[in-house]
Amino acid sequence: MTSSDAPGGWLSPMREPTYFILAALQDEPRHGYAIIKRAAELSGGRVRPATGTLYTALDRLAGEGFVRVVREETVNGRVRRYYALTPDGLAALRAEAVRLAEAASVVITLSPRAAGGPA
Repeated sequence: MTSSDAPGGWLSPMREPTYFILAALQDEPRHGYAIIKRAAELSGGRVRPATGTLYTALDRLAGEGFVRVVREETVNGRVRRYYALTPDGLAALRAEAVRLAEAASVVITLSPRAAGGPA
């Protein structure tokens, strides 16, 4: 995928943490800790970004127009920002999901078991 045909100029392949951060926002807006928990849940525990890494990624994704802050609240004197996926973010996430599915289907189709060979 090139920047001219990628949603929002995204170049695939997307890094796994970015994929699961976006996926964590697919169903509803979430704050940082909830994004970390949901990304870990969706990835089977493989992706659990550190707080600093998450906020760096969210700042980058916001700059690219893939996520946006939809509300802020103060909890125990600290500002909690809720992030939501934008239409461009959803398009990039879906494009990456299709790319991954197509790549997986090649391996699955060519596996020895699928071809009738030994497992």
